[in-house]
Amino acid sequence: MSAYDNMAFGLKIRKHTKEEIERRVVEAARILGIEDCLERKPETLSGGQRQRVALGRAIVRRPGICLMDEPLANLDMETRIQVRAEIARLHQQLGMTMVYVTHDQSEALSLGDRIAVIRRGSIQQIGRPMEVYDQPRNVFVAGFIGSPRMNLFRGTIARKGAQIVFEAGHPDHTPSSTLVLPLVGDMALRMTEWMGRNVILGIRPEHVRCVPEEASTTEAKVEVPERLGAYTDLHLRSSGHSFQIRVPGESEAKPGDSLWISFQTDRAHFFDAATEERISGGA
Repeated sequence: MSAYDNMAFGLKIRKHTKEEIERRVVEAARILGIEDCLERKPETLSGGQRQRVALGRAIVRRPGICLMDEPLANLDMETRIQVRAEIARLHQQLGMTMVYVTHDQSEALSLGDRIAVIRRGSIQQIGRPMEVYDQPRNVFVAGFIGSPRMNLFRGTIARKGAQIVFEAGHPDHTPSSTLVLPLVGDMALRMTEWMGRNVILGIRPEHVRCVPEEASTTEAKVEVPERLGAYTDLHLRSSGHSFQIRVPGESEAKPGDSLWISFQTDRAHFFDAATEERISGGA
């Protein structure tokens, strides 16, 4: 069938008038930008155009709820971005509820008013996109939402003189493999009750900064720089621990370079190592 007949099919079997069918299909085609495709057959359409026809077939019925199960999964990246923007615009124009299933977290963050993160059939967290990003309920959500993913370190809370610190241990248990991160302000006070207990510290790459040597407590070596245009993701290693940071795209860091860095531990997240549930932290 042509694109027009595909979009009209559900209305025809529901016995709508020819005029009503024509009006709804043309209106949907205009919204989706496929007015010039209506007489074409599926084999002559691009992947993005086929997806728009499928969307049109759904919306002409004007359902109260529209379920989309990975609608962009088989599209190339450029078309995915284009159709994603169209779905967002369509949602704003029509005001219908859309339940959108995806494994792509960028789609979830950019399209969702609310996100449900599901693992093995169990809901881990429901909330607004930035609420889930800034206050992940457990280690799974923390590691899944965000690209590049949150850096996670296992260790203990300890006292070093007058400071409360997080000590990230390492399997070889040698002194040089301990990464020590001072906690400051309210975060230090909140974590005092966890003194000596096993916790997981999570910190996002954008909350680890390159700083002058005198402002740093940590030296790290560059393993791999990923240059992505406007920014560069650096894979670093320090005291036996690997992690990532995000820096401006003009960074000239190369493998083997030493950098002085500072962890913004006031933006860190803490999780119980036993249950992997959230303790404290975040924005």
